[in-house]
Amino acid sequence: MSGVFKKEAFVQLDLAADCLKAGGVVFLPTDTVFGLAALPGKSEAVAKIFSLKARSSEKNLPIMASTLAQLEGIGAQIDERVRKLVSSPFCPGPLSIAVGLQGDNVPQWLKGREEIAFRIPDAKFLLELLDSVGPLLVTSANRSGCGTEETSEKALEQLSGSPDFVVHGRQCGSVPSTLVNCRYSPPLIERLGAVSREQLSEYLE
Repeated sequence: MSGVFKKEAFVQLDLAADCLKAGGVVFLPTDTVFGLAALPGKSEAVAKIFSLKARSSEKNLPIMASTLAQLEGIGAQIDERVRKLVSSPFCPGPLSIAVGLQGDNVPQWLKGREEIAFRIPDAKFLLELLDSVGPLLVTSANRSGCGTEETSEKALEQLSGSPDFVVHGRQCGSVPSTLVNCRYSPPLIERLGAVSREQLSEYLE
C-alpha cells in the first residue's frame, strides 16, 4: 500500500472527515491523480464538484469505497466477474469497475442510476477516510475537457473556484485509472488508463 501514514496525516484526516460531514468538498491526492471528494448524500457538495469542474451534471460521478462490503451495502451487484477483478494485483489500485445496482438497499442518492463505477484506492489515507465516513463520490480534480495536473498548485488553479478543504500531500500522476464495465460478458474495457489491456487480459476471461 502506497504512502507512509505519519502523525500529521491524522490531523488532516480528521479535518477532511469533518469537512465532508459538514457538506464540504475536499481536494486530495489519490494513488492516481488529484481528486475532489464529497459525501454522496450532501447534495450541495455534489453540485459544487460539478461547478468546480465545469462539468455537466448529467454525467454521473464515480464512487470510492474501502471494501466490497461497503459497495454491497449500497446495492452494487458483486458477481464472480467483479470478484475476479477485485482479486487482481490492480485492486486496490488504478482499476475502476462499473457494476449494476439492485435491491432495496440502494440509497436515495443512487435512485434512477442503472450502474455505478467504483474504485478501491491503494492509499492508506483514503482508505482510512472511507472507513471513517463511508463511500465517497470522488472524481479527478480537473476542469472538464482538460488534462490532469501533477502538482496540487496547478490542479487547484485549473478549477472554477475553490474546494472547502485541501489535503496537502505528495505529487500525483497524470494517468487516470482503467475502467472496466462488468455489466457485459466478458467485461468490457471502457477506458484505458494506468492498467493496460494486456495486464488485464487474464482477469477478463
